[in-house]
Order: sequence, then structure tokens, then C-alpha cells
Amino acid sequence: MKHAIRYYMTAAFLLLLPVIGCTQAYKQALLQSHIQAIIDTSHAKIGVGILDLDFKEQLTINSSQRFPMQSVFKFPLALAILDKVDKGTLSLTQSIHIVKESLDTGTWSPMVKDFPGQDIDITLAEVLRYSVSKSDNNACDVLFKLVGGTEVVDKYMHRIGIKDIAIKATEKEMKAAWHVQYNNWCQPAAMLQLLRMFYKSTLLSKSSNAYLMKLMTETITGPNRIKGLLPTGTVVAHKTGTSGTNAEGMNAATNDVGIITLPDGRHYALVVYVSDYKGGTERGEHIIATISRVVWDYFQ
Repeated sequence: MKHAIRYYMTAAFLLLLPVIGCTQAYKQALLQSHIQAIIDTSHAKIGVGILDLDFKEQLTINSSQRFPMQSVFKFPLALAILDKVDKGTLSLTQSIHIVKESLDTGTWSPMVKDFPGQDIDITLAEVLRYSVSKSDNNACDVLFKLVGGTEVVDKYMHRIGIKDIAIKATEKEMKAAWHVQYNNWCQPAAMLQLLRMFYKSTLLSKSSNAYLMKLMTETITGPNRIKGLLPTGTVVAHKTGTSGTNAEGMNAATNDVGIITLPDGRHYALVVYVSDYKGGTERGEHIIATISRVVWDYFQ
């Protein structure tokens, strides 16, 4: 960890130096070398994707590897739901009835805490808010059932051109066996592509896109990840993903993907997957925050 911090401090210092005559390619190579140094000292499988959403400058590291998404998959799920809203087969104002017996009280679920021991009747808009902004696992599986299952979302992703992604298991199915979470995977470049399409509003209506952007900006999970070392008040629309820790002390996934707004109004997308490492969620979060800060300094 000390090595990662030292590399971060070095990167922040060097990237802020005025480099006269420095080409963009050189600066990007410098950025990549510092991120790679962090990865090399982390003893984890890490994938990174960076995209300047205004000028299309892109950098990916370990882009061909498959990383388990965990709750990051609630972002493409939300897109698939809102696609059906735009087509008129679903409505954000429709009421969703959820029987209490169908709810898992032993999983991460702010919704269950808000409606303890009772059936729930809320709008689709509220179910989406629980799933995206609060990463609620019960709400997620309600949405999968509503949309027609994981296969529908998987096919939707492939239909819009996101090929290097797989959505095969619900939250309930992932909880049942450790290895199942690896069936929900994505490559960094594929998630960058999806974030770019979302940012450019090429998938949804303006109202649906704005609603999802609002939900992602209001995300309460992972404040110490992409946002962790950024200036207070930085606007980040993001979706996190987090696995548990197995009997061997291994964490399968600590992730964060999102769109960051710079002080001058420019935007960039950042994807950081941290997989198959030991040391707990906090260690994975620190890796993400360190990489995020290096990227932030690069764009200044």
C-alpha cells in the first residue's frame, strides 16, 4: 500500500509539472506508466478504462480481460428497463407490488429496511432508485423479473453493440455460490463504450437519460472509490460493484465505473475493476481512489 501511495504522489507531482513541447502521446504514456506502477504493486487483477468524453482520447489497461461486475451490472439493467419505458411497454409511474416473502432480508437492501416485514407497493421509478442509487439487491432482482430475466438484458447489450459483456445471473443466483458472480463479466473497453453511449444520449430518450444520470449522480455506495481522493463537491455519476470475501480471504470484485465532471465543464469516463485480491474492500477502494486521482490530475 505504501508503494501505491508513493506512486500516486509521484504521478500527481509529475502530471502537474509544465512540460514544454510535451506531446499528448507522451503525456498519455506517462499516465499509463504511473497507473501500471500502481497495478504492479497491488497484487490484484485490475482493469482500467479512461475516456475523454469530449475529445475521444482513450486509454485502457488489461482491456482484453474479463472482470466480474457484481452490482455494476445494475447500470446496464437500468438502461434496459428505461428502453422499455421509452417504447411504452413499461412506465416509471406504474405501481410495483412486492410480496414480503419474496424479499431476501439477509442481503444488502435499503428497501427492506425502509419497509420492514411488509409487502411493498412503490413505483417503478422508486424501484430503479433503490437499485441504482442505493445498489439494492432485492430491487435489482425485481427489475430482472419485470424485464424478463437476465437473458433479455444480455441480449439488449449485444443488440446495441456492447459485445464484451455478459449478464447471466441475478443477485440471488450470485449469492447462492461464489463462482456464479464470474458469469457476470465485462471488459473495461466495453464499459467505456456503454458509458460513452449513455453520455451522448444515443440509447434513451432525453427524459429517461436525465433520470438515470440523476440516479447515478445520487449514488450513495462507494464514496471512497472514484470520488475518494477527488476535490470535495466533484460531480460523479457512477455505479459501484462489491463482492464479499471468501473463506480464503479473497475478494472477487471491488469496482466503480462512472462519468466525472471537471471544473471547466468537460467530462471523462473512468472504469476501474479490482478483482481477485486479498486485504478487504477498503484496500480495493483505496486502489480505485488512487488511480482515480492520478487520472483527475492528468485532465487538469
